Amino acid sequence: MQQYLLPALFAFVLTFGLIRGALKLFPKIGLMDRPHKYGLKREPIPYYGGTLIVIAFMVSVFLFVPMQDKVMGLLLGAILIAGVSFMDDLQGLSPWLRLGVQVLSALILVGAGIGIHSITNPFGAPIIFDGWMVSVTIDQVYQISLMATLFTIIWVVAIVNTMNWLDGLNGLPSGVTTIAALTLFFLSIRPGLHFDPASQVPVATMSIILCACAFAFWLHDFYPAKILMGDTGSMFFGYLVAALAIFSGGKVATAFLVLGFPILDAGWVIIRRLLQKKSPMKGDLKHFHHRLLESGFSQRKALVLIYALCAVFGGTAVLLEGQQKVYAVFVLLVLMVVLGTMAVYMGGKKKGDVSARR
Repeated sequence: MQQYLLPALFAFVLTFGLIRGALKLFPKIGLMDRPHKYGLKREPIPYYGGTLIVIAFMVSVFLFVPMQDKVMGLLLGAILIAGVSFMDDLQGLSPWLRLGVQVLSALILVGAGIGIHSITNPFGAPIIFDGWMVSVTIDQVYQISLMATLFTIIWVVAIVNTMNWLDGLNGLPSGVTTIAALTLFFLSIRPGLHFDPASQVPVATMSIILCACAFAFWLHDFYPAKILMGDTGSMFFGYLVAALAIFSGGKVATAFLVLGFPILDAGWVIIRRLLQKKSPMKGDLKHFHHRLLESGFSQRKALVLIYALCAVFGGTAVLLEGQQKVYAVFVLLVLMVVLGTMAVYMGGKKKGDVSARR
């Protein structure tokens, strides 16, 4: 544990210091949000805080993680995601362009040797995706698994957008990322779990750095927020969680359990929008966290509830193995349906009571 203390402390102090400086500098140079654009009646607060997270994470990784091919590939994809997201924060970009960049960033991971090559099957032999291979010749011949590449792209795109959609409440992406990164860290250093423990050192180090960066930002982002991260921060967080979960040995089931509620919510939102013949990329206020607010939860109570759910299932993911994780996923699904139904019912009842009083 001692070898991870310095990277975590450095990343936390650097992120915290950058944010404190930005709180004074950003208002002077006009890097503020536009609340009137969204019908919000409050004073503008510093925006583009995601750039500070990117800087702190990159500097920390360069200082504490050896620059092997996988690490360089992860950082390159992260910079690409952050750069395009920053442009989107500044002036708005086509959702298709953003999607294309997400796919490209996932392909960069695959090219660096990071991907989902198999999924553990608790009821039998693992499901292998390397059976369907194609050869690509550039400077030499490369063997590419089409199924592994496809699953990696789907995974990265899903987690990036799931985290971005969490940005409807101040403190939600930073808090969930803190929990997810800490879970991946503990899973990486768990004794007796990995065949080659040394291979887990880079992912463990980057996970604890990410956790420290996210936590430092959360201290300023928790409602009421003093600074906002924008898409730059939320998509950067999503990309890193997705990449670290598959960096060295698949931790997909673990990441799914930690992000279970946001992932299931995102899936339901996409299905609902398609059934209503709306674009799945067009935002609305029907996510789970919005439903909680409609049902009478305060923003802080809604945040604490979601944090608690992520932490409980994250801890479960670290402690359980095999079939036990399948049961945990089933419990998660049932709980999501129950809480979602209650939130919709209570929200509808509250609106009905307001209408009746009028």
